Parts: sequence; C-alpha cells; structure tokens
Amino acid sequence: MTSSSRPRIAAVVTVPGPYVMSQAEAGEYLERHYEARLSAASRRRLRAIFAHPAIGRRHFAFADPDEIRRETRDERVARFTDQALELAGQAASRSLTAAGLAAAEIEGLVVNTCTGYLCPGLSTYLIERLGLPPTLKAYDLLGSGCGGSVPNLEVSEGILGRQPAGKGAVLSVSVEICTATFQMGNDLSLILSNALFGDGAAAAVLWRRPDGYELVASASRYVPEQREAIRYVYREGELHNQLSLELPDLVKVAAGQVVEELLAPRKLRPADVRHWAVHTGGEKIVQAIGEEIGLSDQQLAATRRVLADYGNMSSPTVWFVLKELEIRGIVENDWIILLTFGAGLAAHGYLLRKRA
Repeated sequence: MTSSSRPRIAAVVTVPGPYVMSQAEAGEYLERHYEARLSAASRRRLRAIFAHPAIGRRHFAFADPDEIRRETRDERVARFTDQALELAGQAASRSLTAAGLAAAEIEGLVVNTCTGYLCPGLSTYLIERLGLPPTLKAYDLLGSGCGGSVPNLEVSEGILGRQPAGKGAVLSVSVEICTATFQMGNDLSLILSNALFGDGAAAAVLWRRPDGYELVASASRYVPEQREAIRYVYREGELHNQLSLELPDLVKVAAGQVVEELLAPRKLRPADVRHWAVHTGGEKIVQAIGEEIGLSDQQLAATRRVLADYGNMSSPTVWFVLKELEIRGIVENDWIILLTFGAGLAAHGYLLRKRA
C-alpha cells in the first residue's frame, strides 16, 4: 500500500470524567471513609502512594464520590452504562464535527472498553445516540485493558480498507469508567489502583483522504504466561483490579519489542521519532519504558503531563497524550508512535506520520 492510499486519522477528541479531585483530596477521602477497613500498615501505604508527585489530580464519572461507596451492584452497572454512553457520545459527536463529517458518512464503528459489560454493546447505544446509519459495520471489543485503543484502531483500519478511497469514514471509540470497578481493602493492588485510575473517553475518525495522521504500521506482543501480573479478577461477582509490582520490568520488555518491530523495517531509530504517545501506566512503568527504548525526558514529557493531570484512564489515555503532543506542536512528516500496554499481558504500538 502506498503512502497516498493508506488510511489516515482525521480527528481525535478526548473527554475526561466531569468530577475533578486532587490527589490529596482523593487520598484523604479514602482514608477517612475506609479507615475501619484498612490496617495500620495499609493506611501508611495509602498515604505514601497518594503523596507521590507524579499525579496531581484525576477526573471521575460521578456527581459525588459518595456514589461509589453507596451504590448497589445494579446501580453501578447503570452508572457505567449512563456515563460510558455520555462520555463516548460526546467524544464521538465532537470528533465528527472536527472532521467536518455527517453521521450518514460513517461506514463503521468500533468501541472498546474493559470496565463494564453490556449486551448489546455500547456500539448500539452510540448508533442510536448519534444517528449513525443502521447498515454500518459495528464491533464491540472487550478484555484488552489499558492497551485496547490500538487493537481498536487496527480493526477500524480494516473496516476502512474495504471502502473506496475518499469514501466513508470509521469511528474508533475507547471509553472506560474505571470507578465502576472500584473496590477498597488491604490488597496493595486495590490501593495502587485507587491512586492511579480515572474515567474518560476518546474518539478518532479514520478516513482515506489526503490529510491527517497516516497509519503506517502496527505491532503487538503478547506474553500470556504473565496474564496474572495485570488483569481484572472476579471476586464475589465483582471486578477487582490485580497489579503486580513486577510490571515495570515485564512491560518494558514487551514494549521495547513492539517498538523494534515498528522501527527496524523502516531503518528508523527511537531518536528519529519526535513524538511519543506512551500510555500513562504509572511513573515507574513510564521510566522503565523510557530507559528500555532510550527515550529522553523530552520525548516522555507529554505522557508525564497527562499522568499528572488525569492519572491513568485505561484505554483512552493514549489519545489524551496525542492531544497533548498536538498542543506542543506536530508538523508535516513528523513520526509519531502510539504505545500502549495492559491486560494480556500485552503491548501494542502504532507508527503514524503527520500528513497535510
């Protein structure tokens, strides 16, 4: 496929959860309301983790934090449904506007999430909300965790590849309501999760027109024997996040292999890629990936900015980093890498190039 015929990303829009809490406020809230449930050692860990300067604030999809303490299981599913549709709907609608497209021009829709399950999936809700054509190709992707936006993009590109050049477009939507999986206890994974995750959505429009981010190549690396290191597990019918302290060492290797697969065939080096949209998996993971690949602090600056302002919103987060890179300035012919990782254990990457 020639450069001129490759699909492009025409527009990206991000929407965080509407309720904002500073990290200090969130830590104080959890300690105050869960003091009786936490051991003295866990309370000390909580204070130390929430005091880390890497995250300053996060965004959540609730009207009041008391909701996550008081809601029943059914109310939690209802909140996931309502808030996922609201955030994803806003992102998708605004992305169509940014691309100058009407709903009738959309030929495909791909939605990924890992923080809630619906049947039928969120895609059907978005078809109705946005007035998308009833004949479009629609897919719901589950279970990819924080890395899900890149597999979504691959599926979206595949749908678009069946359309004639210049015709139609595809919506790629990632949405996570991480607070819909909130749990609290002495398990260190839960304390870490409650200090890291937030809620948000993002939507990208793909088309086959001359301008946008050219989709050059994608790559993935799966390490299924390490799936226990990062995953959701069901306990008493509810999702609990499970994170290993070994994640930085595990993720950096898989991420480095993905980057090598993207760059080596094109005789590129990490220094040739000016813009890196690395998922905000936490400061230790970001640091480990940077050292493994050989990235400078400047190349990781956008990731750390998003980590500070939003924490980790799971799969949509990489799009927030791309938006931060846009603010800093991306010019024609610049190389960009989207680099995500998560459940599987898996790492995913996409090599992009800015085209005017």
